[in-house]
Amino acid sequence: MSELVTGEAVALELRTARLPSRALAVLIDLAVAFAVYISVSVALLAATASLDDAAVAAISVATFLLVLVGGPIAVETLSHGRSLGKLACGLRVVRDDGGPIRFRHALVRGAMGVIEILASFGVVACIASLVSARGRRLGDVFAGTLVVRERVPAGRASYVPPPPPWLVGRFAELDLSGVPDGLWLAIRQYLTRMGQLDPQVGAAMAERLAGDLAARTGVALPPGVPPGPYLAAVVHERQTREARQAFTGEGVAPRGDGFTQARPVVPPHGVSAERGAEVEAPPATGFVPPA
Repeated sequence: MSELVTGEAVALELRTARLPSRALAVLIDLAVAFAVYISVSVALLAATASLDDAAVAAISVATFLLVLVGGPIAVETLSHGRSLGKLACGLRVVRDDGGPIRFRHALVRGAMGVIEILASFGVVACIASLVSARGRRLGDVFAGTLVVRERVPAGRASYVPPPPPWLVGRFAELDLSGVPDGLWLAIRQYLTRMGQLDPQVGAAMAERLAGDLAARTGVALPPGVPPGPYLAAVVHERQTREARQAFTGEGVAPRGDGFTQARPVVPPHGVSAERGAEVEAPPATGFVPPA
């Protein structure tokens, strides 16, 4: 497991891919690439039957470079490090700092892959991965990349700690409709990793996130409530509302004063509000009451 540090000093635990999963991903990618290469070669041979041998050889070399070298480079660039094989195995290529790769990273990996994988039948790549502490082949070393696992077992998923009991339910009327998903994600990442942060860095991050959350909700941080427990309590309140809405059908309606109140979802006409059973509509009499 590799630990990287972002610009905000948040420790990110990237689970590096092991050699068996990487080898399986490479085999899948090679199978797809060779299938495309053979199909294209057969089509070009049929189309260039009237050309001389030198032209046919040049076209064959160009096809090899475009399909077996340029193809993987284009796929990794456009998919940000997720080829078909890596997507099937739950892997992804990232930079050393954890960010998505770009064309230059994919180009170096693809160029080195001709020697490591195609020319040596994968022997050089396997030896380099076994020697490297993070399982990197030579292409990863020169490109500054790392192959990591995107799929984490359920038992190892990030755990958001619960808020203190004295804060549970205190923010039941807080309007959370203006909080963007990016801020929720940042808060969850902080809560799941706050035990790994330096105390001073963690306190500064909690204060900043609490200020952003209070600005989005329109209600200031209550006096005497620390930023960390405040974030945990608001996240807990959001999860409670989502569970209530999913199981009981209750929505959240703004009251106009910065808070919200629970509002049951009104069933459509002709449906019972209690059990969802169909009810008979009153018969039409044709009588129109006076205005």
